[in-house]
Amino acid sequence: MDRATDLFPGAASTTGVVDVLVPVALDHTYSYRVPRGMDLKPGDIVGVPLGPREVLAVVWAENANPDPRLHNRLKDVSEKLEVPPLKPELRSLVDWVANYTLSPRGMVLRMCLRMGEHLGPERVRLGVRLVGEPPKRLTPARRRVIEAVSDGLLHGKSDLVREIGVSSSVIDGLVDERTLTVEAMPRALPPPAPDPSFAQPEFFDAQLAGVAAMRALAADGGFQVALLDGVTGSGKTEVYFEAVAETVRRGRQSLILMPEISLTGQFLDRFSRRFGVRPLEWHSELTPRTRQRNWAAIAAGEAPVVVGARSALFLPYADLGLIVVDEEHDQAYKQDEGAHYHARDMAVVRGHIAKFPVVLASATPSVETEVNARKGRYQRVALPSRFGGQHMPHIEAIDLRREPPPRGRYISPRLAGEIRTAIERGEQALLFLNRRGYAPLTLCRACGHRFACTICDAWLVDHRFRQRLVCHHCGFSMPRPPTCPHCAAEESLVAVGPGVERLQEEAAALFPEARSMVLSSDLITSIETMRAELTEIAEGRVDLIIGTQLVAKGHNFPRLNLVGVVDADLGLGNGDPRAAERTWQLLNQVIGRAGREQGRGRGYLQTHQPEHPVMKALVACDREAFYTSEIDARERTGYPPFGRLASLIISAGDRPTAEGFARRLVASAPREEGVLLLGPAEAPLAVIKGCYRFRLLLKSARNFDLSDYLRHWLAHAEKPKGNLKLEVDVDPQSFL
Repeated sequence: MDRATDLFPGAASTTGVVDVLVPVALDHTYSYRVPRGMDLKPGDIVGVPLGPREVLAVVWAENANPDPRLHNRLKDVSEKLEVPPLKPELRSLVDWVANYTLSPRGMVLRMCLRMGEHLGPERVRLGVRLVGEPPKRLTPARRRVIEAVSDGLLHGKSDLVREIGVSSSVIDGLVDERTLTVEAMPRALPPPAPDPSFAQPEFFDAQLAGVAAMRALAADGGFQVALLDGVTGSGKTEVYFEAVAETVRRGRQSLILMPEISLTGQFLDRFSRRFGVRPLEWHSELTPRTRQRNWAAIAAGEAPVVVGARSALFLPYADLGLIVVDEEHDQAYKQDEGAHYHARDMAVVRGHIAKFPVVLASATPSVETEVNARKGRYQRVALPSRFGGQHMPHIEAIDLRREPPPRGRYISPRLAGEIRTAIERGEQALLFLNRRGYAPLTLCRACGHRFACTICDAWLVDHRFRQRLVCHHCGFSMPRPPTCPHCAAEESLVAVGPGVERLQEEAAALFPEARSMVLSSDLITSIETMRAELTEIAEGRVDLIIGTQLVAKGHNFPRLNLVGVVDADLGLGNGDPRAAERTWQLLNQVIGRAGREQGRGRGYLQTHQPEHPVMKALVACDREAFYTSEIDARERTGYPPFGRLASLIISAGDRPTAEGFARRLVASAPREEGVLLLGPAEAPLAVIKGCYRFRLLLKSARNFDLSDYLRHWLAHAEKPKGNLKLEVDVDPQSFL
């Protein structure tokens, strides 16, 4: 009698018990019996019954000592999927992220199994081939199909439907008539491997030390973190490609993380020029079938290089040997739904667990990364000058107190004159304003009524291109009414303040001959549309670009030589501890688009406070002064990276419920020296989607285990019930 039969009388058909983790919002594992003949090890992906349904799960541990009291309640594992198991390093990452962020382990595991019902062997595609005579009844649709398959080759059924414009029933009818036969389509071949020697670039002298450092980093193969610190236009991408090339030569996989999928168009072209093929992509815009195929290729080791958004960090790589985090400072790396993690930091954690190098690349490193480099925790690889000897842009401040724009306008006369001169010279210009839509507020001149969202504590933004007033927090929208809904006054509604759509209207009046284009996330319908618009700009078919922060994210505009920042003060007055850092990074990045390939770039900052340290540092191009000042301020106040923060957001359908729970939660907090608990206070956005929100903020020393403190506190605190919701964010990036 085997051990399973000893434990469970009557269980002769099983060989043991395993604990599995299910990718749902639960932290604990479930025990299941292993049927005889099924060999399971930790990491195997299985199907198990959970309640009335079958779900995917991962074997987390072998259970050598199951509770005898459960012998008649355990269910059997239904199946073992024929896919590679999750490696120990990835399971360790899941445990680490869940422990640090206080997220259920199942929610973190869910990011590793992004395929859902598509996980497993690729579904066989069916095709049709011409094998018989045309039928007696030959309709025009049937004739088109027969002409399309007359070459005798195998054609995908869905491809024919799409290309010829016939229904699938027409093809099925020809199969029934034995004119066509159905066959399985051959499995798609894995993508060709990148060739690390395909087109090795010529590096200029200032890049050679960086190239050598990247190659050495990858050749060593052990865990270390390098900051590739290069000014805009210095060729950081080509330099870290050398680390990728060395990793490919050694037969290991590389992951390149990017903050925005819109960045990948130009990037993929650059990668192809260097390595001869494109890398595998991973992001939310992929079709389910492509995601399935790419997931399988990554797990099988058939994808040497993967380029993806933050979720690509949790894929089951067969042998990951390098992670590059491009634009590591970007706020988009922070996941604010589900498991609250920062992809940059978790990339470092994954590298540490699996013992491989991590490269963080940026022209404007985050303060956290800059401090780590200054303290020697990260290796700094500097690229201090632009590729090809191009100069950094010359930057000037336009004091709006002395040189204001005309009434009702937002572009100052000096900036307008510079743009006009640039366009006359055949150069491109960029007007930057980090505000979507036409205007941030609409009000009635007669009664003062302001249009606000009905379920959020926010004004409705006027979007003239869409003819709607829109809430940017919940998506609520309404047509712009002809009269005031409060006082019924006609023609009394006015737009207050500028957005990029309003700037285009003003630019059309100032520069009627210029070809302009607005780049804003509101106006992008697909990744293909975005890439087509960027191509138009790169080819010089646009004279004036008007954009939000989308334009600051790594795009290369070869003909752009002038950047005008319409409201440089916009991000400085919101009470965010990172406001100065983010403004510095954003304006540096957007002005850095200018003068990258020809001529001398110029940047103009329209500001009401030219004496602000951020503006002075930008104009003087003195990054050391900015970082030193910002680091000193953080150290004095104990903000990250010299201290730790955690945010707790309590939300409910009514204000008293949310506030009451927040106060009871504060009362139950353990008293711990070195932990400062602030709040409860209304969140800056007090109502979102009809939920009232209160915020608690915890602050502690850097060496204090804030995650453990939170776990102990919340385990013994009152649990939210009904419509109450408690959201925990360790290391928050947003304070709204």
